[in-house]
Amino acid sequence: MKIVVIGGTGLIGSKLVTKLGEHGHEAVAASPNTGVNTLTGEGLAEVLKDAQVVIDVSNSPSFEEAAVMEFFTTSTRNLLAAEAEAGVGHHVALSVVGTERPPGNAYFRAKIAQEELIAESSIPFSLVHATQFFEFVRRIADEATDGDQVRMAPVLFQPIAGDDVARAVGRVAVGSPLNGRVEVGGPEQFRMDEFFRKALTAWGDPREVVTDPQARYFGSVPDERTLVPDDGASLGEIRYRDWLDRGEGAMSR
Repeated sequence: MKIVVIGGTGLIGSKLVTKLGEHGHEAVAASPNTGVNTLTGEGLAEVLKDAQVVIDVSNSPSFEEAAVMEFFTTSTRNLLAAEAEAGVGHHVALSVVGTERPPGNAYFRAKIAQEELIAESSIPFSLVHATQFFEFVRRIADEATDGDQVRMAPVLFQPIAGDDVARAVGRVAVGSPLNGRVEVGGPEQFRMDEFFRKALTAWGDPREVVTDPQARYFGSVPDERTLVPDDGASLGEIRYRDWLDRGEGAMSR
């Protein structure tokens, strides 16, 4: 089938295009780099012609409150309208575990708005909620850095490899629409402060990880289970230590 991947040249999108192609599907990468812009609508009608499935793994270039809300609402409205016109039968979107749980932050609120637009549309849909990617854990550490200290809350944390996310999204995309969501997380659950203490040691990073129950995660203080999936979630196969040992951690600096 023809599957258009919005954000198809990014981290998850490029993996999806490759994996879907290996399974015999016509996977088309769509992004500003390929002449498709969901914010303006440029190129959407052309790329969606004859598509059966659209997967949206695009992300906002800015996490500033107004900018991230504008990105997800405008791009999603444009995309859904173009899909309806093209007769697309399945809309799949990648979202984040914890968006619906307090305390929220600006990014989570924007993702909720995106999901509401998708659920209210006439197009059958599936939502894949994933935990944070291994590829972004260094950014999380940098965001939490104060001088030579990294302040982390002692809450549950269950990151996942980008390859496992792509596999999960691909499986959902080629199946029947869920008109609901599934959750996917990594194979191991940690305390966030302990995970980063061990991770920084593995990276050879001299910063000290400080346990702080009030430490913020991209603008809000997470609850115990904000960042982990519920029971029954699909779990990835790749462990963080093995992922690092393969040398992939160096790619996420």
